[in-house]
Amino acid sequence: MAKQLFGTDGIRGTAGTPPLDPQTVFAFGEALGGMLCARNPQPEVLLGMDTRESSPWIAAAVAGGLARAGVTARSAGLLTTPGVAHLTRTLPFAAGVMISASHNPFEDNGIKVFDHSGFKLPDQQEHEIEEEIFRLREREIAPVSRELPPDEGLDAQYLAFLLSTLESPPPVFAGRRIVVDCGYGAACRLAPELFRRAGAEVIVLHDSPDGRNINLACGATHPESMRRAVLDSEADFGVSFDGDADRAILATRTGRVIDGDAVLLIAARHLKGRGRLRHDLVVATVMSNLGLEKALEREGIRLLRTAVGDKYVLEEMVRAGAALGGEQSGHVIFRDYATTGDGLLTALRIAEIMAQTGRSLDELAADLRVYPQRLVNVRVRERKALAEIPGVREEIRAGEELLAGAGRIFVRFSGTEPLARVMVEAEDEGHVELVAARIAQAIQREIGA
Repeated sequence: MAKQLFGTDGIRGTAGTPPLDPQTVFAFGEALGGMLCARNPQPEVLLGMDTRESSPWIAAAVAGGLARAGVTARSAGLLTTPGVAHLTRTLPFAAGVMISASHNPFEDNGIKVFDHSGFKLPDQQEHEIEEEIFRLREREIAPVSRELPPDEGLDAQYLAFLLSTLESPPPVFAGRRIVVDCGYGAACRLAPELFRRAGAEVIVLHDSPDGRNINLACGATHPESMRRAVLDSEADFGVSFDGDADRAILATRTGRVIDGDAVLLIAARHLKGRGRLRHDLVVATVMSNLGLEKALEREGIRLLRTAVGDKYVLEEMVRAGAALGGEQSGHVIFRDYATTGDGLLTALRIAEIMAQTGRSLDELAADLRVYPQRLVNVRVRERKALAEIPGVREEIRAGEELLAGAGRIFVRFSGTEPLARVMVEAEDEGHVELVAARIAQAIQREIGA
């Protein structure tokens, strides 16, 4: 049975409306608490949130549901998603809950759940929580909020952990200038402090959130202003984080944008050279560029692909014993340090590789040939198996014939939004544009909103 509330990255939607209305959020807290109490005598749950105006009331509703189930909750206040994951697995928390909709606009929000291992919940447990939420909603009990004062020491522990991963002690980045775009999100306090403590000169952008400006023309999905600031300030590099800072997009001194694929290549080559790339293997998703696969092949490194979502990347990393994996969008998992994509850790690792090799970011990514790739999002009114829609199926078949084995077509539904995503990639840019447009038009005709 397909999940109805959980997508590829937790529960997500418009704040205040189902599935993020107060009653359902409260029921989620109670359902999670009941599951934890069945396995732990006195479970404690960590709550973190991003800067959206809806995050405090959602966190309070979750805490109220947990309390009804007999579970104690502690609040880390404003913290990144990977910060919540790290603290959940290194402190005696039975679970961690992050209130965030990542890169989405402020109207949206979401709930991400980690178990004590720091892993996102497996699909089966998400199913169990969903079933219990629906059962609890039938009681029509008024939700009770429980506001918690933040424990200010928790984010300091996470910051100390990040600095501890450096092979050379601060000020290892002395003499370097770095532009940090906080995206008006969860990284606003931590990211500038992290790089300052590591010795860098930091130019900070978009660090004054007002509850509604998160991701607004900035951050990982809009790195243009960060890129301009790098060029204007002649910085060594720049980095943009999304709303919950589990992803990072970088820019080089010359203004080249560095996405997750380029980060994977740089990190994989460096780790292999140090004998730390287990099995000479990298895990990425079906969305990673064919150019990454070819570049890794030249280095004697194998690429495994998974479904979209860093949850699935991590599951495959664990299965295959890989040390490195991630997504083109900037989620990168360094398995020796973390159980989820971590934008701050990613930026730290790249800066450290630059310091250790004495090479610029431009030089480190110079040999990555990016194949032309087109991603088209089509808003849909319903989800039907795309392969069962004759018009869509025919356009995909025609596209595959045109590309003649020299490219890739990938069509899927978004796990977090009512969108169908069409990705086409090939050596011939004209073919890429033509095939993507035809498939997107067919989807629009058949099931478009």
